[in-house]
Order: sequence, then C-alpha cells, then structure tokens
Amino acid sequence: MSDSELQPPIEINAASEAPPDVATEATGATGSTALPESSDSLNDEDLANLVTAEEYLLRKDVVLLEYEKQMFLDLIHQDGLLVCGKGLSYERVLLNILKVYSDAGNLLLVINSSDWEEQYYKTQLDSKYVHEVANTATERERVYLEGGLQFISTRILVVDLLKQRIPIELITGIIVLRAHSIIESCQEAFALRLFRQRNKTGFIKAFSSSPESFTIGYAHIERTMRNLFVKQLFIWPRFHATVRAALHPWQAQTIELHVPLSTRISSIQTHILDIMNFLVREIKRINRTVDLEAITVENCVTKKFHKILQAQLDCIWHQLNSQTKLIVADLKILRSLMISTMYHDSVSAYALIKRYRGTEYAISNSGWTLLDAAEQIFMLSKQRVYNGQNEFEPEPCPKWQALTELLTSHIPGDMRRRRGAQHLQPPKVLILCQDARTCYQLKQYLTQGGARFLLQQAMRHEVQVGKLSDKLSKESQSQVMAEATETETKPKAKAEGPKAELETTVTPQLDELAQLLSEADVDADVQLQQQLFEESYMLTMTQPVSKEPDPNASIFEIIPELEQFDVSAALAEHRQPCICLQTFKTEREGSLALEHMLEQLQPHYVIMYNTNVTAIRQLEVFEARRRLPPAERMKIYFLIHARTVEEQSYLTSLRREKSAFELIIDTKSKMVIPEYQDGKTDEAFVLYKSYDEEEPANAQTRKGATTGAALTTARITPKVIVDMREFRSDLPCLIHKRGLEVLPVTITIGDYILTPDICVERKSISDLIGSLNSGRLYNQCVQMQRYYAKPILLIEFDQNRPFHLQGKFMLSQQTTATNADIMQKLQLLTLHFPKLRLIWSPSPYATAQLFEELKLGKPEPDAQTAAALGSEETGGAAAGEQLHFNNAIHDFLLRLPGIHTRNVHALLRRGVSLRELLKRTQSELSDLLQSQESGKLLWDILHVAHLPEKDEVAGSSALLAASKQFGSGSHNRFRKAAGEARRGRR
Repeated sequence: MSDSELQPPIEINAASEAPPDVATEATGATGSTALPESSDSLNDEDLANLVTAEEYLLRKDVVLLEYEKQMFLDLIHQDGLLVCGKGLSYERVLLNILKVYSDAGNLLLVINSSDWEEQYYKTQLDSKYVHEVANTATERERVYLEGGLQFISTRILVVDLLKQRIPIELITGIIVLRAHSIIESCQEAFALRLFRQRNKTGFIKAFSSSPESFTIGYAHIERTMRNLFVKQLFIWPRFHATVRAALHPWQAQTIELHVPLSTRISSIQTHILDIMNFLVREIKRINRTVDLEAITVENCVTKKFHKILQAQLDCIWHQLNSQTKLIVADLKILRSLMISTMYHDSVSAYALIKRYRGTEYAISNSGWTLLDAAEQIFMLSKQRVYNGQNEFEPEPCPKWQALTELLTSHIPGDMRRRRGAQHLQPPKVLILCQDARTCYQLKQYLTQGGARFLLQQAMRHEVQVGKLSDKLSKESQSQVMAEATETETKPKAKAEGPKAELETTVTPQLDELAQLLSEADVDADVQLQQQLFEESYMLTMTQPVSKEPDPNASIFEIIPELEQFDVSAALAEHRQPCICLQTFKTEREGSLALEHMLEQLQPHYVIMYNTNVTAIRQLEVFEARRRLPPAERMKIYFLIHARTVEEQSYLTSLRREKSAFELIIDTKSKMVIPEYQDGKTDEAFVLYKSYDEEEPANAQTRKGATTGAALTTARITPKVIVDMREFRSDLPCLIHKRGLEVLPVTITIGDYILTPDICVERKSISDLIGSLNSGRLYNQCVQMQRYYAKPILLIEFDQNRPFHLQGKFMLSQQTTATNADIMQKLQLLTLHFPKLRLIWSPSPYATAQLFEELKLGKPEPDAQTAAALGSEETGGAAAGEQLHFNNAIHDFLLRLPGIHTRNVHALLRRGVSLRELLKRTQSELSDLLQSQESGKLLWDILHVAHLPEKDEVAGSSALLAASKQFGSGSHNRFRKAAGEARRGRR
C-alpha cells in the first residue's frame, strides 16, 4: 500500500479558492467578521481583513500538527466525511473550523454531539457567538436569526425545519459528529435531507473516529456518505505517512515491563479459554446453517464481541434453540470471569466465581460448570484466597509489586539522574487505568496497603475470613507500625489534614458498599460503581522513601482538593511527589479527560496500568505538541502481562482497526460516486418524488427533475399529520423519504392521521404490552373509534429483530402465562372495537410503504381539525358537537349499520330517542342520514328478522328461549319465525 493511496486529496491553488466565509479580524483580534457573498460590495477595511485558509493556519494562536493542518484544509475547501484513527483527535481541527465560522453573519448547526463534546467546544469558543437552544418556538425563531453557532438536538431541529421556523436558505452549514451512526432512517439523515432540499449552497462536514463501524454491513461507508450528502472521503489512519512524520520525531521514551502471571492465574486463564473453545465449537455444531464466522475464541475476549454477536443473531434469535441461547449468555459470563481474574483482586474474583457455583445457576446454564476445567477454576480460585491450612492468605495482584517498585525505586532514582533543574522538582506521575473500579483498587492499595485492602474486600463481599495466616498478620502489623511512625514524624497539622479527610470520606462509603453487596443482585457492581468508585484520584507521598521499601506499607495519601479538580492548586500546596490515578475516559469529559489531565498535570512519568490504543496515541500527540528535547520528555511505562489474554486483546484491537482502514481505502478506490450525490444540483432525484395530478388514481411516479422549473410544477403532494411525540421514532423520516409531506402537529387522538377517516395508533412491541396491561390502549381505541371512521392499530416490529410475536424472547422475558394473557387482551380488544383494524408491520420501512398505499386516491387530512378533535376546547365542529351528547349512546349508534362519524351527529340532533327511531319509516331514516343506502341498512337492522340458516339451528329450544326472553310485548315476527321452523322439521 503506497502513501499516495493514503494521502487525501488537496487543491493546489487552495488560497485562491478559499470560501468567502473564512474570514478573521486583523492581527491581534479574537473574533471573526462576517463577509457578504459578493466581494464587489466589500470596502477597503473588509478586504484588508480577508485571509485565506493557509494564512489562518499561520496565526500564533492556531497550534496544530501537520496532519491536523491538512485535515483543516481538506474540510475547509470542500464538504466531506473525515474518518481518523482512534486517539488522533480531530477535536482541534473541528474547533478551528468552528472558530472560522463563528460570526453573527453565519448560522452554523452542530448535530449528533454528546454532552461532553458540546461542553468542551462551548468553553473553547467565544460565548457571544454560541447560543443556547431556547425552550419555546418563538424564542428559537429569534435565536436562529441572530446567527452564530448552535449545538441542537436533532428532534428539535427536524420539527423546526418542517414548520419552517428556521431560515433554511440562510444556514451556512451543518457539522455532523459521530458520522458512523448515521443511517437513512435516523433523525440526523432526516434533518440533512430537509436542509439540502431547500439549501443548495450550505456545506455539510462530517467527522468520525470509529473506522470499525464502517465495516459492519454491506457498503456501509457508501450508504453513510449518501445519507450525509457528501462526495469526498478523507481517511487518516495511524499509518498515514503525514501522521507518522508528525509524531515520530517527538516520540517519548517507552519502557515495556512484562509482569508474569502467577501460576494459579495462568492456569485459570487456560481453563477458561478451554471452556470458551468448547462452547464455540458447540455453538457451531448446533447451528451448521448459520454464518458464525465472527465467533472465535480470539474475538470472544475482545470488548465489543457480544454486540457484534447479538447483532448477527437477533434476526434469527427466535429460530435458535435454547441451548444456543444459553451458550451465548455463558460466553459473556466466562469473559467477565477472565477479566475479574486478571484485573481484580483475588478476593473479588473468588466472590464472583462463587456466584456461579450455586445450584440455581447450575440448572440454568449450558452445562459448562460440569466440566473438569470448571472444577479446576473453582478450586484454583479458592486457593488464591486460602492457603493449604485453610487460613485466609489472599494472593496479591501481580502488577501491585511492579507498580510499587516503579513508584518507590525506579522513578525516584531516574529523577535523581535527570540533568538540569528538572531533578529539583518533585516527580509527577500519571497512572492510567481502564475503569473506575481499577482506579479505586489502586487508590486503596496505595493508601492502605495490600493486606488491609484485601481484608476489607473479604468483609465487603462476605467471604469467610476465619483464621488469618501468620504472613498476613505480620503484614497488617507492619502497616500499623508504619502508620504510627508516620504520624509521629509528620507535623501535627499535616497529619490531621489530608489523613483526616481520607478517614471521613472513605469509611462511610465502605459501610454503604457492604450493604449494597449483601444483596444478591446481578447489578450490584453497577450500583457500586455509581456510588463509590470515582474516575480520578490524586495522591502524594506521606513519608521519605527508605532504602528497602516495604511493599505493604502505606506511604501515600489522598489530596482532598480533587473535588474541584484544581490540579495546579494541589501541586502548589503539596511540594511532594504527586501521583494521579485516572481512567482512560470519563463520563463527564469522555476521551478528552486524558488530554485535559495531561495539559494540567504535565507529568514526568506515565504508567499504563492497562493497555488502551486511544490513550497511547493521545500520549503521542501530546508529546508532539510540546516539542521538548529528548531529555525532558516524559517516560511511559507499560505494565503488561505478556503472552496472555491482555496482550492478545490489545493486538486484536490494533489488527481490527488496521483491517478496517484497509477495507475503507479499498472501498474508496472502487466506489462510484454520482455527481448529484451532494444534493446541490437539480439532478438530485433522491431528494424528490413527484405526485402529478394528471396521472390516474394519483399514481406514484419517480421522475428526476432536470430543471428548477420542473420542481415547481403543479402536483398534489400527499400529506400525513404526525404527532410531535412520534419524532423520537424512525417512521417520520421514512415517510418523508417516500415523498409524503410530514406535518408535525400536537394531536390528542392517534399518532398518524392519513385521511379525514383514517387514524393510526402506532405501538412497538414493548409499548403494546405496557399499554395493554395498563388499559391505556383501550381508552385510545375508544377515542379513535369515536372520531374516525377507520381507526387502525399499527403494531410495528424492530427491523433488526424477527417478525415473530410468539416466544419468550420477543414478547416478554417472563413466563408463558404472561404471553397468553397478552394474546387474550388483544382478542378482547378486537371484540370490543369491531371497526378497529390491526396492521402488523415487520419494520418502519414497510410501514412507510403501507401509509403511501393507504393514501392513494384519498382526500388529504386537515391539520387544524385533527388538532381540535378530542381537545377540551371546542375548536372543531365535531369536537363541539360531541360535548352535547351521551358518549354511551354515541358509541352504541356508531355500531349500527349505516351510521358513521359523518352522519351520527345529525342523527343525534334530530332522532330524539331510540324509541322514535323505531317509528320512523325507511325514507325518513334516509333523509336523516342523507343517504338512501345508509337509511336502508339502518331500517333493516331495526325491523327485519336476522335469524341463522336452518342447518345452523341447533334446535327449537334456542328459538323458544329467545321468544321467552323478548316476552309477550315483543314483535310477532319472532313467534312466527319459531313456528315456521317447527313446521319445517315436521
């Protein structure tokens, strides 16, 4: 693969072709100025402020690496999709693009951003150009006209675009983040289609840092680009020549420390892999006709394996036997056992394995607990906690000893060897962990010592301690002695400061943790992580390091200032070695948390306690930005278990990303992109679907508009009224894609109004079950049947799940009795509402097509009438009339033949009573209902005998019982019919 294949295209004469929107103020200014579209109207001052994209990159406040500058130029000059490797951080590129367009004369929208991304960009941009999304529609219209930047939720944007509250023609452009998640049925694709239909000049720029996502499914990258309306694809892997040239000269010194696993952990890992291998072979043996290429032992130990597996099996899940489903669940359990054995302490791992030794789980699993390897796993896990005399002597984590030696020996020694003034500063060490649980584990180990921490873990997980071994007793005593000498040698204020803070914050949480774990709940770990574990800790040394350090002694303490996360203040007060524990990414800042910490802390040493591709590359980029000489660069220590699952998982993630980029590069070289794909020309027939009046039955046609005049020709566009709450689903987007006009209205009856007579209530499977159980669906059907002649209940399935209602997996996770109960309630619903039609749809795509066919040749609904129906205000005629009549009588009349929603109110006004209706003639009823056919149907049901056929009569007893029931005052026709039936049998 040559570098020319990887190099993204760039225009040679980019300076002359820079867009007019790229404008900044004079040197030393902080903002940007808006430019008119025509350069003829610019005065001399405006012309002096014009700069090209290349000149913008030369400003002192723009700090970008070479490959980031290339990304910036590519996306400034043309629209496109940028796919970069993990850790290469397109955030700074996007930030400078946002700064370029930050002006009151531009309206720039950013969609599909997470909360932490939105917060990051808002803090870095000029606040006067960044507008918050208003709550009311009127306020949003005003904010749109003010220009600037807006981070907006797509659901609000789609409704505003449909209602034309936003000036679509004035939108400068739209930025799309996490572009790999854009599918044609999502709200983001809907918003982009609405934008491109009426705006042919605005730009669309998309970003993604997940190349593996583009390898799932057929032609994913091409479909994504089609949904984004972009024609250019920019690929930036780690092996790109420009990226290598930017990062390689500034590489930090890396030291890889191979930590050997203990014999017991190594044996447990081997046995778990044997069981996983057996289960993988078993699942392939049972399902020979299913493509299970992704199911390998190597993939089973990776992080996203179960998401890929579930996506592959969801469509045929109802066809799989119970054994296959159990194996899939057990593979997930075995992976959790593998991770717990390698990364968690021995006591926690033993407590987790004990859960799967019980009788209850033995009955419900696939049978792996009966294997000899499983028995070895249980036995070895117990041996890690108890010695041969059954005394409590837990095995420490293998990496603890290596971490202690680094902090107490190697790093202080290396600092003394540093030349210049660097050795006078206390060392700053950053320890990176994979999750908050590991971060908490290291904090407890460094502040309390290994023996005490393991003892606390045993009490927390209710592991029987019994008798302590002599070795553990000595370690505990040495810790107590170390703490006593520490408090004597330290000043009193120092001892009462951070140490007192540690005691007051940690101890109550431990008691709460013990209560949480006492409950036998599978989600206890999740609750524990939310309430106790934190994603960052700051520690400092509490005593001088001795020549022979005791690995179990507590020589660190926590810095209490971490609550405000003011690292500079903490370092200024504590002129001692600083140790920061940090996860690779946090919920508040995402992957930017590591970059933020590196800039604040400026560490001398980084210890990778766990491996992570994104974090390693972030460290590379951080060093390349600092551009320090080799002696002043930070040292990176890798603590890794060589030739283990940890190393294999890391290598697999690297291989996956490399193959994903190779596939994307190969796809780019072969794919054919139409000239009209960006939607900026009138040939973009994908944006339009015409319904001409001249064609019979309003038949649908697909015609590509060749000129702008062709688009404005007279045609009837079918309209569908959609409830505002339905914009959380994919269906409105797919309806619009089929050429139907979507009218967002707040309606109280139904979800979709197709015609004046057809009202649709849409339910997913989960909604259907909940509405049937709560009785809400019954009330909704009452309202629909009262106001609409053709009420419809649409039951819509997930397109990624099987179109199959029966079965425990799809309908409910509960017993089969609940499933039968749901079916019975559905049957009762159809009996109570004879006019209600049930539609079973396999996917939203099928629903959109069905709606289109139901509307052929039908009149269009009225939005004001639909909004007024069912409301308390007497907005519509039908709604106002309904308030004057008894609902029970109204519903009864609607069940009679010949009476429907259009004539029932006239009958209620002029019919007086049911007794009076019986006295009316057929012609009088026809006049009331304004229809001869309707009058005949109503007269027949009131006056003509409707009896079963002779061969269907079970006997004369039924007719006699009927005559007695009606009594002597009933019509003589019942007695006459019974007599004729008896004579016929004689």
